[in-house]
Amino acid sequence: MLNNKYKAHLALLGANIIYGANYIIAKGIMPDKISPTAFVFIRLSCCALLFWVVKLLFIKENVEKKDFFMLALCGLFGGAANQMLFFHGINLTSPIDASIIQTATPVLVLIFSVIILKERITKNKILGITLAATGAIFLILYGNKAVGTSSFLGNLFILLNACSYGLYLVLAKTLMKKYHAITVASWLFLFGFLYIFPFGISDILNTNFEAFTTNTYLTIGYVVLFTTFFAYLFNIYALNHLAPSVTSSYVYLQPVVSFLLVSILAYLFALNQYAQDINLIKILSCVLVAIGVYIISKPKKKNDKKRTIVKD
Repeated sequence: MLNNKYKAHLALLGANIIYGANYIIAKGIMPDKISPTAFVFIRLSCCALLFWVVKLLFIKENVEKKDFFMLALCGLFGGAANQMLFFHGINLTSPIDASIIQTATPVLVLIFSVIILKERITKNKILGITLAATGAIFLILYGNKAVGTSSFLGNLFILLNACSYGLYLVLAKTLMKKYHAITVASWLFLFGFLYIFPFGISDILNTNFEAFTTNTYLTIGYVVLFTTFFAYLFNIYALNHLAPSVTSSYVYLQPVVSFLLVSILAYLFALNQYAQDINLIKILSCVLVAIGVYIISKPKKKNDKKRTIVKD
């Protein structure tokens, strides 16, 4: 029988493989079958329902009135804005570009922590921020000239998505210490759905569901059940048995998974739109981001175990 630490590593492996595959799976049905905004509407509504069912069945916890404003902000940056920017970004750009840019999230969390929480910044962290930012910015600018499915605007949306999620993580820090992660997630998705409702309802009503194929439904099911619900639960389980520095290190798997899937589609299935998505520029950008994040994320002697909510 596997002990809890091995199970936690397997959970993290599964969660980050799910995230890595999500970049290309979610892109596959947009915009031909469904618009990005309608996709976000479905994701937030379904996830709000799923997490509230879990909360009502297993987590008997109430939220103090004074904390609803912060939950509403978390719903805005961690739910609505985060998802809208991600889906519109991945609709426009390469899955590889998106997965590389997303690995800069720890850098953005550090920047917001310094600004909002007044955390101390060291020379090593400044170096890490500089390297990671250089890699991400270069990749975004390169997207304007690159062949394949890269896009400057799409890459910019993905960066803003990472900024939104990084800001959410900093804002949610105090809530995570006070409430169960499922409680925070329930309110996060509920507020996110309320924000997106005015923008997404017309797109949903105008979606041609009769044109949906089995693949369309499977893709939506994957994004809702696996990318959000199960991956989130996997991360929660892992955080109960491993240090946060260990869990964050698994983010480097996401570009690897994306690279592999794009390679399979390009060379085994001869999908020409992906054939030129892998090149030396993107590999070097990925290396710069990874080195920068590693410098920032080097574990301290004292690991402060804390809860967090995971992303796309």
